[in-house]
Amino acid sequence: MHIINTIIPIFVLIVLGWFAGMRGFLPASFLGPANRLVFYLAIPAMIFRALSKTDFHAEFDLQVVMGTLLALVIVFAVAWGVCLMFRLRRGQRGTFIQTTFHGNLGYVGFAVAYYFLGAQGLARASIIASFVILVQNLLAVLVLQVYSSDVRSHSQSLRAMGLTILGNPVIISAVAGMLFSIFVIPVPLVIGRSLDILSSLALPLALLIIGGSISFSFMRAKMGFILLACMLKLIALPCMGLIIFKSLNLASGDYLPGIILLASPTATVTYVMAKEMNGDPDFANATISLCTILSAGTFMFWLAFVS
Repeated sequence: MHIINTIIPIFVLIVLGWFAGMRGFLPASFLGPANRLVFYLAIPAMIFRALSKTDFHAEFDLQVVMGTLLALVIVFAVAWGVCLMFRLRRGQRGTFIQTTFHGNLGYVGFAVAYYFLGAQGLARASIIASFVILVQNLLAVLVLQVYSSDVRSHSQSLRAMGLTILGNPVIISAVAGMLFSIFVIPVPLVIGRSLDILSSLALPLALLIIGGSISFSFMRAKMGFILLACMLKLIALPCMGLIIFKSLNLASGDYLPGIILLASPTATVTYVMAKEMNGDPDFANATISLCTILSAGTFMFWLAFVS
C-alpha cells in the first residue's frame, strides 16, 4: 500500500500536467521559464537542504555509488551494441543509446526517493545522483559526438557541454550540501527556512512540467525502437543494478536509492542534447513521453520487488 500511495500521487500530478497542457493552462511560453525556475532554484535548494542536514559519513556508501555507475556503463555498452546490430541510421544511434541510460533524476527520481524513503532517502539519493549525473552526461556527450555529422562543431560542442556539466546546478548544490555536511557547517535559521519554502515548490511544479511536456507525436513510425529503448531504461538498467548490488551482498535498504535512480524514466534533457548535437530530437521526445508513462508501472514493480 505504501508503494501505491507513493507512486500514484506522483503520476496523478504528471497526468494533471498533461491535461493542463492539452487545455492550454501550461503553454510552451510558461513551461520554459517554469522549468528554469525549478532546475536552477527549487531543485538545488531541496538537494542542498537535504544534504546539509545529513550525516554524510553515515549516508555515503562507496559500493552503492560504484555499483550504480557500473550498471550505467554496462547498459550504455549494451545499447551501443544493439543499435549496431539493428543498423539504426547514423543520426539516430547516439539518441537511441542516450535514451537508454540517461535518467530523469532531478524531477522524477528525487520525487520517488523523497515520497517513498523520506528526507534521509532523498539525501542518500542526492549523493548518488551527483556522481550519476556527471557520468551519464559524459557518456551522452561521447556517443552523440561519435555519431554527429557536423565534424567542425565537435570541439566547440565538447567545450560547451563540459561547461554545462560543471555548471549543472544539481551537481553544484549536491557538492555544496555535502561540504556543509562533512564539515558540520550550520545553516542560519533564516536561510534554512527560506530554503525550506523554496524546496516545497520543487517537486509539485517539476511533476506538472513533466506532464505538460509529454507529447505522443512521431511515436507511431518508430514504435519498435522506442519500446526497445524504454525496456533497456526501465527494466534492463535497474535489473543490472540489482544484480551488481546483490553480488556485493548489500542490504536492500542500502541500495534502494540507487535502484530508484536507475529506474527513473528518460531525462527531458536528452531532447535538448539531441537537438543541439545533430541527433534525432523527434525520437528523443517520443521516448521521453512513453518512458515517463510506463515508469509508473515499473516503479511500482521495482519498489515492491526490492522492498
